[in-house]
Amino acid sequence: MQFAILGPVEARRPDGTPVALGGPQLRGLLALLALDAGRVVGADRLIDGLHGDHPPEGAAEALQSQVSRLRKRLKDGGAPDGLVEFSPAGYRLAVDPQDVDLHRFERLTARARETAEPEAKLALFTEALALWRGPALDGLADPPRAARLAELRLAAIEDRVDAGL
Repeated sequence: MQFAILGPVEARRPDGTPVALGGPQLRGLLALLALDAGRVVGADRLIDGLHGDHPPEGAAEALQSQVSRLRKRLKDGGAPDGLVEFSPAGYRLAVDPQDVDLHRFERLTARARETAEPEAKLALFTEALALWRGPALDGLADPPRAARLAELRLAAIEDRVDAGL
């Protein structure tokens, strides 16, 4: 399964068809887990990312319910059991980070910056930027992270222009 957060949040089956994720809370939860794919994300951090500085009463219980619904949506979409794991420290999207477009973008831009050959550099930046389909983390209550990702995109655009010259 592939995950996209560089634009509207999506989960895609291996054949590329999207999985029906539901409303903004489930897409937001998936995006927050995908940002740290393969690593545990604390419940407090997930609640902050979904609700900002003013979480509702019972936010921890609501998070558990949202995780359960997300698991069901992903399983209905063909994902294996255990894709969203629980541990005492939080939740983890149990996938290779390269299954997430953001992490592929970061890998491609890092390779491009290490490449001396201008044509190869240009091709890598072009491939990386093609992963973007709109504003990252759109709709999440996490403006600092969204701003950081927008800065990464802008830097890659500038580097691609330089490589093209």
